[in-house]
Amino acid sequence: MTIHKAAAIGGGVIGGGWIARLALNGIDVAVFDPHPEAKRKVDEVMKNARRAYRRMAVKGLPKEGKVTFAGSIAEAVKDADLIQESVPERLDVKLKTLAEIEAAAPADALIGSSTSGFKATDMAKDMKHPERFLVAHPFNPVYLLPINEIVPGEKTAKKFVERAREAYTSIGMKCVVINKEIDAFVGNRLLEAAWREALWLVKDGVCTVEELDDIMRYGFGLRWAQMGMFQTYRIAGGEAGMRHFMAQFGPALKWPWTKLMDVPEFNEALVDLIATQSDEQSDKWSIRELERIRDENLVGIMEALARAEKGRGWGAGELHKTYVARLGKASKPKVSKAAEKARASKPKKVARKG
Repeated sequence: MTIHKAAAIGGGVIGGGWIARLALNGIDVAVFDPHPEAKRKVDEVMKNARRAYRRMAVKGLPKEGKVTFAGSIAEAVKDADLIQESVPERLDVKLKTLAEIEAAAPADALIGSSTSGFKATDMAKDMKHPERFLVAHPFNPVYLLPINEIVPGEKTAKKFVERAREAYTSIGMKCVVINKEIDAFVGNRLLEAAWREALWLVKDGVCTVEELDDIMRYGFGLRWAQMGMFQTYRIAGGEAGMRHFMAQFGPALKWPWTKLMDVPEFNEALVDLIATQSDEQSDKWSIRELERIRDENLVGIMEALARAEKGRGWGAGELHKTYVARLGKASKPKVSKAAEKARASKPKKVARKG
């Protein structure tokens, strides 16, 4: 599936990231977001995204798609073949929004939800045509991080799953189709586990917010960025591989190393502790400055991975290399076959002697 025109319903952190990725791939995007500051926020995300893409796509970019703001959901989706819903994480808001989308969308439009945890089946319970609806869950920043968890509902048609895979792949994403529905999918299940443990470690005074972040970013975060969890642990097993690793560290699963089965009380004291330490760690940068630093680092990591494995690329770097080449190719003006033929048949000028 080729995306000719897209609609973004919701222009917050995630919606703005979708808008940027789509527009920077040359796709026109109609946006609906009733927030009075929506345009300013989207413009700021676009500014950072352009900066990152100029650093990343040194061989050029396609002509940027036009971003327009519609006065209603119906106006935004009327001509779209891909509709991305990114409204707040409240089921009642999702249901109301999806009903309005479905009422006005073209019959063959693909509808994807950016939800962080709701099942597609639950969100589609009132839809007349649930076969074209699925979860398309990205990670922030959407315009740079390529992963997209595609999670169909019970009534999602296989042809729309394949169309979704084609559509999101065409804008440089790594699509992982998850056919078993669970709340929060795979990525957020893993993040939630780490987040709960992190809250305990800070609450109990074991470490500060900054110390915990340093352990992640100077340690296993670098390994995870290129190999994930299981491939990393396979190496930890040495020549004997994963079986040896499992045998060696399996017994630790019974040791009291985690508080994952318990949750710290979420109260003002905990919020104040975390927020105060976070301010001490990062208050010298604005959010936009932190976003730009993050983007620079992500491009740098992906570029390094693109040069790995004797230049063939590794992991996200392999996809990054292909994506950047595609962006560069799309930046060059297309010449029709007729024009090429006319150019080839045009007599060449011969310099006169004189």
